[in-house]
Amino acid sequence: MKPTFIALLALCLCLAGCGKKEVKQTAKESPKINKAPEKSKPKTPSVKPGTLLWEFETGDAVYSSPAIGSDGTVYVGSYDNKLYAINPKSGVKLWEFETGDGVFSSPAIGSDGTVYVGAGRKLYAINPKSGVKLWEFKTSGGVDSSPAIGSDGTVYVGSVDKLYAINPKSGTKLWEFETGDEVHSCTPAIGSGGTVYVGSWDNKLYAINPKSGVKLWEFETGGAIVVSSPAIGSNGTVYVGSEDNKLYAINGKSGVKLWEFETGGIVRSSPAIGSDGTVYVGSVDGKLYAIKTDSKGLAKSPWPMRGQNARHTGRALKK
Repeated sequence: MKPTFIALLALCLCLAGCGKKEVKQTAKESPKINKAPEKSKPKTPSVKPGTLLWEFETGDAVYSSPAIGSDGTVYVGSYDNKLYAINPKSGVKLWEFETGDGVFSSPAIGSDGTVYVGAGRKLYAINPKSGVKLWEFKTSGGVDSSPAIGSDGTVYVGSVDKLYAINPKSGTKLWEFETGDEVHSCTPAIGSGGTVYVGSWDNKLYAINPKSGVKLWEFETGGAIVVSSPAIGSNGTVYVGSEDNKLYAINGKSGVKLWEFETGGIVRSSPAIGSDGTVYVGSVDGKLYAIKTDSKGLAKSPWPMRGQNARHTGRALKK
């Protein structure tokens, strides 16, 4: 009995030891989890500055400057009697709108996205998505001036000897202001209080009440035609060039000349105002001038310069 009992006990102890070894071995061999390989993000190929991204061919010369919508869509007119909407990434045409004449005017974009452009004797309002005409307004002469848009959406545009204020919803005339000659390529500027400033070929810069169309003041240059589009500084000073070879700084409220700077040739260039108030303007003498001013940058107004802002997007501020 004893030898048998001892043998059975030894066998049990042996089996128990083997079980422990297996447990230890099992503990060491933890299951491996196969992780899915991380997908590498595709690298955007670097494009060197100055590289052509795309080109879009119209049917004639392009004198019109582009305007850029809030979604990036590019709108531009051509002398082939069309306004185009172009995808900014691909350069593919989204739509085209046919006017009755060559488009010299640069488009302007309302806060709701409506595109306004002049051609021939008409100003057009166009749906930005479809390219469908919303309305047209007939003027007394050709519209080469580019529109400006007030804080209430009113559209201001020059034509021959008049400046028009137009209701943006209906396309009806609110008022017209008659100058002594053409309002050619001069785009109106709009001050922080809504005052509209525009130059004419009658040698004058006008300040006009935006509600009534009544003249607030006029400033006469030295006998030359004003073609340059005015720009407004942060302190309300209006800067404009003239074909008497000069750039003028004019008090926006009174119309009194603050100073003048004489270049070596006629000034058809529209002034641009830097963030530090420096005014930049070109002259037919072949030079670009940088002039110190008392302004601290561009005015915070509905349309302080040609193209609305320093980037010339031609787009009105959101309400």
